[in-house]
Amino acid sequence: ISNLMAGSWDGSHDPGSQSDESYQFERLHIEPIYDAFICPLTKQIMRDPVTLETGRSYEREAIEKWFKECKDSGKKLVCPLTLKELRSADLNPSIALRNTIEEWNARNEAVQLDMARKSLSLGSAENDIMQALKLVQHLCHKSRSNKHVVRNHELIPMIIDVLKSSSRRVRCRALETLRIVAEEDSDNKEILAEGDTVRTIVKFLSREQSKEREEAVSLLYELSLSELLCEKIGSINGAILILVGMTSSKSENLLTVEKADKTLENLEKCENNVRQMAENGRLQPLLTLLLEGPPETKLSMASYLGELALNNEVKVFVARTVGSSLINIMRSGNMQSREAALKALNQISSCEASAEILLEAGILPPLVKDLFTVGSNQLPMRLKEVSATILANIVNSGCDFDSIPVGPNHQTLVSEDTVHNLLHLISNTGPAIECKLFQVLVGLTSSPTTVMSVVSAIKSSGATISLVQFIEASQKDLRLASIQLLQNLSPYMGQELAGCLRGASGQLGSLIKVISEHISTTEEQAAAVGLIADLPERDMGLTRQLLDEGAFKLVISRVVRIRQGETRGSRFVTPYLEGLVRVLSRITFVLADEPNAIALCREHNLAALFLELLQTNGLDNVQMVSAMALENLSQESKNLTKLPKLPSPGFCVSIFPCLSKPPVISGLCPVHRGTCSLQETFCLLEGQAVEKLVALLDHTNDKVVEASLAALCTLLDDGVVIEQGVQVLCEVEGIKPIFDILMEKRTDNLRRRAVWAVERLLRTEDIAYEVSGDPNVSTALVDAFQHADYRTRQVAEHALKHVDKIPNFSGIFPNTG
Repeated sequence: ISNLMAGSWDGSHDPGSQSDESYQFERLHIEPIYDAFICPLTKQIMRDPVTLETGRSYEREAIEKWFKECKDSGKKLVCPLTLKELRSADLNPSIALRNTIEEWNARNEAVQLDMARKSLSLGSAENDIMQALKLVQHLCHKSRSNKHVVRNHELIPMIIDVLKSSSRRVRCRALETLRIVAEEDSDNKEILAEGDTVRTIVKFLSREQSKEREEAVSLLYELSLSELLCEKIGSINGAILILVGMTSSKSENLLTVEKADKTLENLEKCENNVRQMAENGRLQPLLTLLLEGPPETKLSMASYLGELALNNEVKVFVARTVGSSLINIMRSGNMQSREAALKALNQISSCEASAEILLEAGILPPLVKDLFTVGSNQLPMRLKEVSATILANIVNSGCDFDSIPVGPNHQTLVSEDTVHNLLHLISNTGPAIECKLFQVLVGLTSSPTTVMSVVSAIKSSGATISLVQFIEASQKDLRLASIQLLQNLSPYMGQELAGCLRGASGQLGSLIKVISEHISTTEEQAAAVGLIADLPERDMGLTRQLLDEGAFKLVISRVVRIRQGETRGSRFVTPYLEGLVRVLSRITFVLADEPNAIALCREHNLAALFLELLQTNGLDNVQMVSAMALENLSQESKNLTKLPKLPSPGFCVSIFPCLSKPPVISGLCPVHRGTCSLQETFCLLEGQAVEKLVALLDHTNDKVVEASLAALCTLLDDGVVIEQGVQVLCEVEGIKPIFDILMEKRTDNLRRRAVWAVERLLRTEDIAYEVSGDPNVSTALVDAFQHADYRTRQVAEHALKHVDKIPNFSGIFPNTG
């Protein structure tokens, strides 16, 4: 018998028999196969034998098919074996034969299973294990009842053990066998739920070999049809994460992706799994429960949504899917539901695109109502803080809030009473909600369409002093938001804010402290220095206080530190540096009235520092402000230059003046007629300042060009030797760029500056003679003469006279003025 089994096990059988694998396993028997067991039509052992009137037995399904073929072809019914015509198509069940076959099968299958048990050990040969697994598959395919037999023979734990095999072929076959064993058999699934089996199967999902992964996911899909196992699979750390990853994989084969997706669909039966899926980026199941589940489930899902960290793309998807539902809950739910909805809306509102979707869904009116309502139905303060956070998120999306109604009388978010309510809340709540409300106002004042309405409401409320006081808040976020709001307001309320900051209240000192305190640049520092920079630059009192408090020395040290690369880079370094340079430039607006300002500029050689900053390529505002500061400094040069003391004339010269010769003094500044230097008198003839300013005249930013031209114009101004100023410009090839600016007609301010400079240049006869032949210059001057403002037209007229384009009547008509 054993020889017969061994021969059959390796697949050898009679040459005339069928060649499929099932036949191979049918031959693993302890008794010969009796001819009576074999259906003459299928040549296979019968399962449901029936007998014809001829006494011959056939497989029911096969003979029914034979009869149908006879009928369809119009032939007489005959017995397939004897070919005798049949009087009747009656099929009589061969119960005795069927029982005999079943008993024979049971005896043979028991032997086969015993053989499989012996081969299903890690010590067996690989081929033996493979054949044993294939046999188990065959038996299970053959009859569902055999799955019970496999279980009763305790083969399932043995197949599970085979998963530890070092052979990839064996592992794949074992996974496949477990799937077949588990199909439509809840008892076998329960056995697989025991111990670490599910964890082992999940591990195969992360294998590089796609075949193992494919078999593992097919097995998990089968197991996930059981609700008991859904919970088990979800409890395995990483299982859902890997499955979600597989569904979005581009490299996985389509069958595996589909099986992973269907497995996840089955796992959705368990709420904990739904939460895990959401956490790992598969949000639709959670959103579906939030929309369609029973009330307690809706509440649970909304609460969990409020705890999730979502990327912007997902926030948009969630806002589109459940935004309206959450807003409805926020409007009408009980306090617990409203809390869950608010927290979920807080999560999804912090992205511009999702905020816009929530706006369209009508979030603003209930949100504002929640914030302002007092009395029995009011939200507790912790939830008002969430409402304020959502409102800040919505406002920072930058939409047009002056047209969206939020109240019963068509009030908008920037209506006076709405802003007054916000200001009232800011004065009467705690730091956390105050910070969010400040952020709301920051958002509203960041938009050019709404800023003026907010400014007007703040002015009418008289809240400016209160807002300024928050500069001294101990909470960093609150302090930052208040400074950002004041910075946004400063271009429109500069004088009022400067008035609040001046004096002994200490807010200015707090701003200076913020600017100075960190090595690396923070958003708060950039906002603080930006606020001071935006205040009126000619406010003498404020500049004097900054001077007295040592702010300028601090600013200089910070600028130098950035220039030397000592400040760690961050996205706030550029606005911080721009703000510092603008604050520092304030000192140059008070030179005529403040001796201490001149002393500071000399002590720290500010002219040289601004000259360095003039070359900060890529930072247009720094270059523009530096050029403006150099203009202010250069304007003061003529007052600071040390004029030479001439020796008193001798006796003869005093009697005979004709004998005198003017003394020659070398080393004097040709433009200012005295002793000059960049550090002491801020003279632009030093340090290659003129060349550096001329180099900026072809800058693409008009404001940089205008500031540079204005600084150069101080060399042609009244009170200096204009001819020498022209000569200096000639030497650095600065004349042509000025004429080019005139002819380009870029902006009114630039044309005004250029016409003034050209008129001064044309006072030099050589230049006037050369230019008189250039029709483009004449055309530009004529255009200015005809279309510019009154003062510029006058200057253009003088310039045209220099090139003889307008007759000079001064010699004909006496001066009657």
